[in-house]
Parts: sequence; C-alpha cells; structure tokens
Amino acid sequence: MLRRRFLQTLATVPAVQHVLSAGGTSDTDTGSVAQRSRILPKGIGPGSTIGIVAPASAAFSSEVRDFMELCSSWGIKTKLGRNISRRSGYLSASDEHRAAEFMECIEDPSIDAVVCARGGYGVMRILPLLDFSAIRQASKVIMGFSDITALLVAVNQMSGLVTFHGPVASSSFDSFTIQSLKSVVLRTQPTQVFQDQRLTTIQPGIAQGRLTGGNLAMVVSTLGTRYEIDTRDAILFLEEINEEPYRIDRMLTQLWLAGKLQTCKGIAFGNFRNCESKGISITGPSFTLEQVFHERIAPLGIPAVYGLPFGHVKSKLTLPLGIRAELDATKKQLTLLEPATGERSSKR
Repeated sequence: MLRRRFLQTLATVPAVQHVLSAGGTSDTDTGSVAQRSRILPKGIGPGSTIGIVAPASAAFSSEVRDFMELCSSWGIKTKLGRNISRRSGYLSASDEHRAAEFMECIEDPSIDAVVCARGGYGVMRILPLLDFSAIRQASKVIMGFSDITALLVAVNQMSGLVTFHGPVASSSFDSFTIQSLKSVVLRTQPTQVFQDQRLTTIQPGIAQGRLTGGNLAMVVSTLGTRYEIDTRDAILFLEEINEEPYRIDRMLTQLWLAGKLQTCKGIAFGNFRNCESKGISITGPSFTLEQVFHERIAPLGIPAVYGLPFGHVKSKLTLPLGIRAELDATKKQLTLLEPATGERSSKR
C-alpha cells in the first residue's frame, strides 16, 4: 500500500512539483525554520530499529557491517534498505527508487531511525520526491554527512524536524565518534561541550544560535532553490574535503554574495581535510586556507573558529541541525544547549 501510494504521488511530479509540508505551507517557499514549529525526533535506545538507506551513491552491506555490529552491542536492531548493494552508475539506484526507499523507512512503523549508508552524490535529485509532511509526522532520527547535507538541511527547514550531521553507516567508529553519537542521539548526556585549544580563532567572541550547516559544496549547490539554507540567527558549521583554497574562497564568496554569512551569529569551520594548496590549477602563489578564512570571515565581526572535528574526518562530532548552541571562539568551545531528541516512543 505504501509503495502504491508513493508511485501515485510520483506520477504527478511533473505537473505538481511539490507536496505540502507541515502546517499547510508549500515547500516551494524558501521560508525559514522559524516559520515551522521545531520538533525533536523520537529518542532511540535498546529495542529500537535503525533503517540503513542509500539515498545517494552505492554502498555494500559489507561496508556497513561495523555499524550494524555497534548497534547490536547497544541492543539496537538494524534493517537494510532495498538499495543497499545496488548500483546505477554513480548512484545506488534511480531517483524514484532511492526516494521510495527513504520514504518507506520513514513510514514503516517498525523503524525508529534512518541512517544513510554513505554520501557520494545524488540526494539533491530526490528532494522534490520526498513528502515532508510524512517526515514531520514520523519524527524519526535522520543522520548522515557529506552529500547527505542537502537532505538534512531540507528536512530540517521544510518539516521543522531536528536532523543529525554525523557518521554514515559506512564510517569508521572510534571511541570519540561513538561517544559523541551516544551523547547526542542516545541522550546519554543532557548537553555536549567540545573544547580544543588547538582550534584556530578567526574572530573572538561568544554567540548563541540555531545550529545549521554541513558540507560547504552542498550548501552552496542549493542556493537559489527552495531548499537553500537559512542562516538567520544561526551558528553555521561548514566542512569540506579535497578542494583548493581558491575554490573554498569562491564558495564562501558565493555565500557572502547571497547574504548568507552576514546573517549568522557565528561560524564554526571543520578541519577541511586535504584542502591546502597543491600548487595546481591556479596561477601565482596560493593563499593558505587560514588566510582565506581570515579574509572572508573576520571582516564580518562575528565569532568564528577553524578546526572542529566533524564531517570528512575519522573522529567526528555529531551535530544536530535545529538545536540551539553556543560558540565561544575565544575559549575555542562549542556547546549544545538543548537535547536533540525527545522521549522514546513505546514499542509496538
């Protein structure tokens, strides 16, 4: 019945490019999270079931085995989506099948959370096929990073549901990653504080705001669409991998030209793995990555740091989109001020 209903909706997509999101608001609005009441996903724990989906590039069951074993050690069951171990070019499956897999996990009452198997590419292509009203109603944990950024931001803004920038199921899980994941998603701690004196302060100061962000390229790629990021009164976190400093400069400049950086309360940059100049594809000497951050960000006069561990790094923080946080760029500290999940639903 679920599949039939989804395919009936899909057949109308060319004529009706959107569905109604929560509160009767069309998802053609680029509106902000503030226009929709924020809701926390239901908590998960022993006895819960996590659905593992492939909404972007392909991932094989062997690549998610460590995550499945980790969940089992916590008393949490896992269920593989239909597209795990499938491949269609650089995608796991067609847009229609990837969207159907995701929505089936959202609407399946036996599944309590959805974790993406990997990033890669493809999530942007399925955004118009998702039912944000159903996603809000289900109120499930949704987690991933990299290409999954587009999904996390869209769901958070179109439905008001808090989403999670954290490991994908094919990530490696060291003690740091596990502790952050448990603290944020499993609510083993009411708040989370991360401080590291090795961080670089771009602009000192303290700011509080709603956390949002993710992969820089994905944030930039959705500008001008109804899924573009809302940075008003936000702590914006950004990370990237394998980009030259001038390309980082270009993307940050695009965000600035779009008015997205000026409306932030603070900015937290990740490690930007392998993003220093390699001496190619540019004439003359390159700026360092730190110089780019200082030139593009410091003049804004808002607290900003560089070097937080999230995204494309082995040891990573889990950061909830939509939760209030405090960035103390002087003390080099990020604090989550609120819990990111609600009470666990009763098991069927």
